[in-house]
Amino acid sequence: MKIKKHTLFLLSCIAYIVLVNLIGLNWFYFGVLAIADHFYWHYINWTFWKKREAIEKKQRSAFGEWANAITFAVIGATLIHTFIIQPFVIPTSSMEKSMLIGDYLLVSKLNYGPNVPNTPLSIPFMHNTLLGSKTLRSYSDAIQLGYNRLPGFSSVKNNDIVVFNYPVDDMQSNMPFDKKTHYVKRCIGIAGDSLEIRNQKVYINGSEQALPDRSHGQYSYIVTTNGTGFRKKFLLKNDITEVYPTRSRDRFFMMLTDENVAKLKSLSNVVSVENPPLSPKQQDSAIYPKGNDFNWSTDNYGPIYIPKSGATIQLNENNFALYSTVINKYEGNTLKIDSSGVYINDSLATDYTFKMNYYWMMGDNRHNSLDSRFWGFVPENHIVGKPVFNWLSIDPNKSGLDKIRWNRLFTVIHGEGESRSYLIHFLLLVGLWNLIPWLLKKKRNS
Repeated sequence: MKIKKHTLFLLSCIAYIVLVNLIGLNWFYFGVLAIADHFYWHYINWTFWKKREAIEKKQRSAFGEWANAITFAVIGATLIHTFIIQPFVIPTSSMEKSMLIGDYLLVSKLNYGPNVPNTPLSIPFMHNTLLGSKTLRSYSDAIQLGYNRLPGFSSVKNNDIVVFNYPVDDMQSNMPFDKKTHYVKRCIGIAGDSLEIRNQKVYINGSEQALPDRSHGQYSYIVTTNGTGFRKKFLLKNDITEVYPTRSRDRFFMMLTDENVAKLKSLSNVVSVENPPLSPKQQDSAIYPKGNDFNWSTDNYGPIYIPKSGATIQLNENNFALYSTVINKYEGNTLKIDSSGVYINDSLATDYTFKMNYYWMMGDNRHNSLDSRFWGFVPENHIVGKPVFNWLSIDPNKSGLDKIRWNRLFTVIHGEGESRSYLIHFLLLVGLWNLIPWLLKKKRNS
């Protein structure tokens, strides 16, 4: 009897998924949970029109109650992570000093709209690999639901900090887009923008784009001293965390903000602080598009048009390299070019109309960030969410209670002016949440 029940459940799930795919409502895939409840859990009253005596739930053992409670807790947390908010930790220094290594963020899925999983068959809380493994998949790609985003509060804006799936992730072969590694960068350009970098300054549609109040752009500098060097205590006190020695004992390669530069220039043992822009000859061959002859570098790049859904461009040998990945890999067309022209799906094409919006992501740590300058555009189906809150921050360079960056706890990420910690407010709220019921209970018992 159990085998028949399980078989019927699986057939019902497969039929349901096929049906919603056929009618184009793929985001209804989580209706499978209702089917599971009908067969196993019986929490929902599916026969509400019958007398209550006829639909009483079966008595469960203590083990059964615990198993159902744990199952529903896992499902609830998974749905919250998928559709509402998800935790994320900053692993690299690409956004230094705007966001620090060890910052623990809450990423809102509601701002840009939840991206319904393309790969629903996966183990909860394991993004793309099994816990403790770097190669074993935590998902099955047997079912692919495609790109379906629910409505959000807003669209991605210029200068938003965004969490997204790394477009060129090759950790595993043929990775589904929703299982690629999570990255966090600042969205410098949105769909339809023309972007250019001139001597490290970003221009959008011809206008220079300044970083927001709460951002702290960093660039590489060569700092020359009189041979005395720097004490580690001084560097940590002034939040200078990226310092690399050179062959000369009196020269240092540093990643610095404008504030850091001013501080160093005021020191008596500092001879010079130089920030020479990189020339194309100094730049490695990894610049997007790879193997290009545009003579671009990370400091002088573009202009480049960022594709917008519905926009049409003329195709030629000059821009083929810029948009070939978009047309072929992200939008699923076959593409080739020869002496007679550009062929899309084996047909000669002189233009192309984009199906999706695309974005240009860059780290605030401009000379130490693997970003769109190296791998190109981010498709809209790779957008995960918007970081909104920093609830914890751990400094890996310190120990004990000093490891906690207290001024960054419970801070809002976006906004104007200096960020403010709401830790005290949170503690007061938790205190009241527990105190008020205790007082009411005491009053009733008196």
